[in-house]
Amino acid sequence: MNVQVELNDTVQDDEVVALYRANGWSSAEKPEKLLPALRNSASLVTARLDGKLVGIGNAISDGYLVVYYPHMLVHPDVHGQGIGRQMMQALQTVYKDFHQQMLTADGEAVAFYQAMGFERAGKTEPMWVYAGNEH
Repeated sequence: MNVQVELNDTVQDDEVVALYRANGWSSAEKPEKLLPALRNSASLVTARLDGKLVGIGNAISDGYLVVYYPHMLVHPDVHGQGIGRQMMQALQTVYKDFHQQMLTADGEAVAFYQAMGFERAGKTEPMWVYAGNEH
C-alpha cells in the first residue's frame, strides 16, 4: 500500500466532498461552508493512496498554546490500515509541544484517539451549541 501523507496539501472540492459523503458526514451537504473551513485551518493533512484522496484532517490553533482537531476522516474502505495514525503523527510534528491539544470523539474514534495518547481531561464535560447528530 503506497500511502502518501502530506501537511497542507492542495485538495480538489469534489474529492473532499466525496470523502465526507463516504463517511456519512453531513458537512458534505454544505460544501460552501466545509471547503473554506478546511482551507482556512491552521493545518490541513491529507492521505492519498495511489493519488486518490483517502484521508483528511485539520487543526485550528492560536499558534502557540492551544490546538483543536475538528476533523479526521479516513475512507471506510481503508479503515484500520494505519492511515489515521499517520495523519495524526504528521499533525503532531507541528503541535506535539502545545500546552493543550483538544478534540471531540465519539463511537469508534474514541479508542483510536486513546491509542494516540488522548484522554478525557479531568472531569470535563463536552458542551456546545450543536444538535450533536451531525459531523
